[in-house]
Amino acid sequence: MSEQVLVLEKRADYAVLTLNRPPYNPLNGQVFADLGKTLTALDSDLEMKALVITGSGTKAFAAGADVTEIAAHTPLEQYTFLRLILSTLEQLENLRMPTVAAVNGLALGGGCELALACDFRLAAENAKFGQPEISLGIMPGGGGTQRLARLIGLSRAKELVLLGETIDAPTAEKYGLVNRVLPGTELMVEAEKMAAKLASQPVIAAAVIKKVMNRGQQLDLAAALELEISSFMVTFTSKDGQEGLHSFLEKRQPEFKGK
Repeated sequence: MSEQVLVLEKRADYAVLTLNRPPYNPLNGQVFADLGKTLTALDSDLEMKALVITGSGTKAFAAGADVTEIAAHTPLEQYTFLRLILSTLEQLENLRMPTVAAVNGLALGGGCELALACDFRLAAENAKFGQPEISLGIMPGGGGTQRLARLIGLSRAKELVLLGETIDAPTAEKYGLVNRVLPGTELMVEAEKMAAKLASQPVIAAAVIKKVMNRGQQLDLAAALELEISSFMVTFTSKDGQEGLHSFLEKRQPEFKGK
């Protein structure tokens, strides 16, 4: 029987997914394969409207890829593994629902890249972030040279990637890598509170906004603004959009139906 590397818990309208390879939750092929299957199932479960991802224990969110597995790979096997990571993290990034990474310790290498693919990152005070691959004579292969630079700027990203630097949670917040730093005992409480609030938003508007903001980062400003206008019309003509506007004029609470 294969190891249960992920634990999924469903609340009323959001889910909590825990990486389950304590104490350091290293990422291997099974983790990414199971994560892809889990994300596919969540994407089709319309009752789920937000997702929290965290690591088991208090030492690590995910301390990186499983070096034992990687070291045994042939070049072809490693390339196949990287393609799996790429497709899974793209799936996470483009998930219809908002996602929150609750970083409860080390987020290094692939662990940092996993957090970067989420929409929000909350960090415990003991969290540390880094892309230390250069110290092994290799480089990030799951978005660390690309998502990180887009999030915190090229110069800061080069500092982490080329120097192999590890930064603490307050520094990560200063760089804009995390949204908020919290005491470890409050991390999951706040992460689930955020997920519940995200889940309470009208789902069509939330999904469209997320898609437009992600896609817009890859376009020039003029094209991104055109995308915003056309996408606005999708939300405006939806039943939820009309309900929201009319409920405002009628001074009542809106009743969104996800249509």
